[in-house]
Parts: sequence; C-alpha cells; structure tokens
Amino acid sequence: MDVRKPMALTETDAAALGTPCPDFALPDPRGRVWTRDEVSGPNGLVVAFICNHCPYVIRMIDGFASDLDMLGAEGVGAVCVMSNDWHSYPADAPERMGPFAETHGLAVPYVIDADQAFAREMGAVCTPDLFGFGPDLRLAYRGRHEDLVAAMRAIAGADPVPEQTPGMGCSIKWRS
Repeated sequence: MDVRKPMALTETDAAALGTPCPDFALPDPRGRVWTRDEVSGPNGLVVAFICNHCPYVIRMIDGFASDLDMLGAEGVGAVCVMSNDWHSYPADAPERMGPFAETHGLAVPYVIDADQAFAREMGAVCTPDLFGFGPDLRLAYRGRHEDLVAAMRAIAGADPVPEQTPGMGCSIKWRS
C-alpha cells in the first residue's frame, strides 16, 4: 500500500534552447532497451518525464497520450521517462508502468531511468516535464502539455515557437 506523501509543486526552469538531446539507452518494464535515435521522428522528438502517481500527470495523461499519437502521425517521435525513486513511491514501480500506460492509451515507449542519470542530464525537475526537440534534435520547447502540439507543429515547420509557459508538476522523487 502506498503511503500518502505531500506533493511539492515545482515549476520548470527556463529552457536552454538549442541544447542537443543527450543520447540515451533506457529499458521499458519488459526489458526492451530504447535509444534516442529509435524514438526520434523525422520532425522531432518529445521527451516527457512522467510517473504513475503524480496528480498532475494523472490529470493530463489521457489527452497527452492522444496528442503524442497525433504528433507521431505527423513525424514527431516521443518517449516517456519514469525517473522517480519507486522504492519510496511504489505506485511508480516498473511492474506498474505497463498497466498504467495501457489504461491511459500511452502507445509510445515508457522507459525507466533507474539511476536517475538521464533526468539529471536533461535537467528534469518535475512530472510532467516536457522537452520538445526539433528535427536536428536540439531543444526548441520546454513547457506545458497544453502548448505542446502547437509548439511541435511550429518546430516541425521551422516556424517560430509560440511563447513558452514553464511546466509545473510534482517534483521528481530523487534517491537520497
């Protein structure tokens, strides 16, 4: 049984636009390892830090999953990354990630950042924390789910990205 712990609202930092997407090789709960180049699309890549228990993720996940499907059809790849310490937050344990993804129609890879190194390298701070990379795999968007589709369409078309509103959510649960 999960112990209820307070959720700390965290807002994302200003994005370092133009930063290249780090390469990664992260497993899904079944052990399949996914790389940046496998999940990228010709029109860009969305890297989303999410988890199963965060109320901000739960509130947006169904629409987010649909948006990722739509963007995928437009050539934008995506990966969702779970970086939380699941030993302290068992709802985020790998064995619960598959059922969570299935329940919410999340069709993109949902991978485990067990040592939290990728989250640290990306500068992720919360769930959800959304990063949008262009076709050149350079950061062009970091913000809220509500603006993601318009931003990624602009990026894919080499148009100016709409104003970026910092994302917000529960802080990533770091291991001590």
